Amino acid sequence: MDLGISGKVALVTAASKGLGRAAAAALRAEGAQVAICARGKEALDAAVDELGGAGEVLGMVADVTVAAAPSRLVAATVERFGRLDILVANAGGPPPGRALDVNDEQISAAVNANLTTTVRLVREAVPHLASHGWGRVCCITSYTVKQPLPSLALSNLARTGLWAWAKTASQDLAGTGITVNLACPGPHATDRMLELGGAGLGAALGDPADFGRVVAFLCSAPAAFVNGVALQVDGGAVLGLL
Repeated sequence: MDLGISGKVALVTAASKGLGRAAAAALRAEGAQVAICARGKEALDAAVDELGGAGEVLGMVADVTVAAAPSRLVAATVERFGRLDILVANAGGPPPGRALDVNDEQISAAVNANLTTTVRLVREAVPHLASHGWGRVCCITSYTVKQPLPSLALSNLARTGLWAWAKTASQDLAGTGITVNLACPGPHATDRMLELGGAGLGAALGDPADFGRVVAFLCSAPAAFVNGVALQVDGGAVLGLL
């Protein structure tokens, strides 16, 4: 299938490794030009090299959770490539914790990283997408927006809030040519999942590359009528019917 995004410009945040890098790789494989960011320069440089080198890929050292970062990242992407068509909003997840054990500081940090940061990114990106009547926003979240895990109270709280916001934003943008969707990974073979003990969840870990291809589809031309969806990529981990 031709995803129709060859020559499109994508910004993928937190993309030096894991699911963010897999998404960037899948978009590159479909011919998109890609800008990525990460906090660590060494890992960022390695990802840029893997994705085609500095001549083809823009790598930016940035902590996407800093309030000023989204504006700077979007502006730098447009300056380099002349436009922006696709935003894949991603950020590292908060630490584990039970619902009654988390404190105010942890809650604020989780909401900032996994909700507010994406809102900022989308606000900055939408004017550029709207300027040519076509755009895709894909937020990488977690399957816990459908089936919360008791040990991930902070993630449950922040990511479910993002799901509610994205559902609303998708309606605001309906008819503009811009879609807003969530890609909701379950257990995949990433550093974070291994740190959380994902290998002991009773199911095989997914391949991040396969997840990346799902993100690329949500960002594609054929997905024009897929809007406001939280798509689970979880190997069947969520048991609910909705």
